[in-house]
Amino acid sequence: MSATTPNPKDFATHAISLTLNGQQGQLDVLPWTTLLDLLRDQLDLVGTKKGCDHGQCGACTVLRDGTRINACLTLAIMCDGAELTTIEGLADGDQLHPMQQAFIKNDAFQCGYCTPGQICSAVGLANEGRASTRAEIQELMSGNLCRCGAYSNILAAVEEALPQFHNAAPKPEVNA
Repeated sequence: MSATTPNPKDFATHAISLTLNGQQGQLDVLPWTTLLDLLRDQLDLVGTKKGCDHGQCGACTVLRDGTRINACLTLAIMCDGAELTTIEGLADGDQLHPMQQAFIKNDAFQCGYCTPGQICSAVGLANEGRASTRAEIQELMSGNLCRCGAYSNILAAVEEALPQFHNAAPKPEVNA
């Protein structure tokens, strides 16, 4: 008795509609395709990185309707009707997003592998409006790992950019 590998072409695809980096479109996807694989392998948007493929590192963080998600844990069909933003969609033409500018200014990257996920996560954090202290930023960014250890610069970049989202500076920490 021999086992055969099923051909993906034998399975039905699902049509999804979404807005990706400001562009509306329809795609046919297999039901098991992750958002990460759709972005990288089918749409050639390789700024979103594949790190652990288990939702543990945050390298694949993108924004769905302004909220940060791990693209490796999200099936593409779950994004039907959603607005998705990847690192490629943050800049406005030649004008970098304020968070991207802050990361550059604060040297908040070393090898750069985690940077797209860090920036998307930081934009999502800013959209949430929950971080007002350095400790809160650190906690809310803890799902994004940096193997190079650029954490203090990443925190400085997020702290610098947050007021542009909230029109108010983060609250100073109170030492107890």
